[in-house]
Amino acid sequence: MSLPVRPPLEPMLAKLAREVPERGDCFFEPKWDGFRCIVFRDGDDLDLQSRNQRPLLRYFPELRAPLLAQLPDRCVLDGELVVVGDRGLDFDSLQLRQHPADSRVRKLAAEIPATYVAFDVLAVGDESLLNTPFAERRARLEALLADADGSIVLTPATRDPAEARDWFSRFEGAGFDGVMAKPLGGVYEPGQRSLIKVKHERTCDCAVAGYRVHKDGKGVGSLLLGLYDEAGDLHHVGVAAAIDAVRRAELLAQLQPYRENALEGHPWRDWADFMSAQREANPTRMPGGPSRWNANKDLSWEPLRVELVAEVAYEGMLNGRFRHNARYRRMRTDRDARTCDYAQLEQVPPAELRDLFHLGWSR
Repeated sequence: MSLPVRPPLEPMLAKLAREVPERGDCFFEPKWDGFRCIVFRDGDDLDLQSRNQRPLLRYFPELRAPLLAQLPDRCVLDGELVVVGDRGLDFDSLQLRQHPADSRVRKLAAEIPATYVAFDVLAVGDESLLNTPFAERRARLEALLADADGSIVLTPATRDPAEARDWFSRFEGAGFDGVMAKPLGGVYEPGQRSLIKVKHERTCDCAVAGYRVHKDGKGVGSLLLGLYDEAGDLHHVGVAAAIDAVRRAELLAQLQPYRENALEGHPWRDWADFMSAQREANPTRMPGGPSRWNANKDLSWEPLRVELVAEVAYEGMLNGRFRHNARYRRMRTDRDARTCDYAQLEQVPPAELRDLFHLGWSR
């Protein structure tokens, strides 16, 4: 490609905040819960790059035609790939799209097509816009996508902090992560955390059903968490990570007594038995094996008797699970693991994405 901004390119990132900043020199945008994606187009050459500079187009072939039809012949856009369901963003369905089999990719492309949400333009023609203030880049992007429809969407934006706070509270029910704040005069700084992301944070108490060893082998890397439903079944809701080095070692020692006879009556015994069988079939792999999407990530775990409770911080739920890894806060020795249920969670009313943005999408 002969573009002025070429792949691979690190996207600009953001620093975390918990409140929408009170400042009038920013554009505020919804924080979409999808796959970060930089689009490079040079004539008929099209490249979709992930946040980690990996190619994405093979997983989303349905976007080739609309991107070529609706974008300028030579341009670079920054945005997000999302799947829109009946009640909002569907991150679980989006994850299914990264399948290694071409036949499955084509099937999923027809059944759960993706939408590209554009929120920045980095180059048009021979002009690089990396050093152009964001307010001007936003105006260029609005003009560029004035006639876009269907698979390409321009993200909404506002300069009103009050409206941004309203988005922050209302949009969560549609699956949004929070709100982004982008300085009007800010240039595009690849790889730098120059933006602000405002995300929700809540806490809940979870039953601890197992743990994974940290990659350094010296402590707990993450705790496997569960919540009970009304029928008394324990559901795996995710993991708690972000544990400091000193606490990792302390936790490992604290958990050891609960390993004894852990599989007797364990609600996830079938999962543990399956992984053990995998290890016996292939001794070079730990139980659980590597992650499907990251061959270097070990998913093996050690079961524990379900008696411990951990308080964790989380940002949101999606289909009964934490949308992202929870953050470990502390062990709750004053609570019975059987009392850790879904009822304690704050229920966010579902929101209809099309109504929120008044978008006439066909999907």
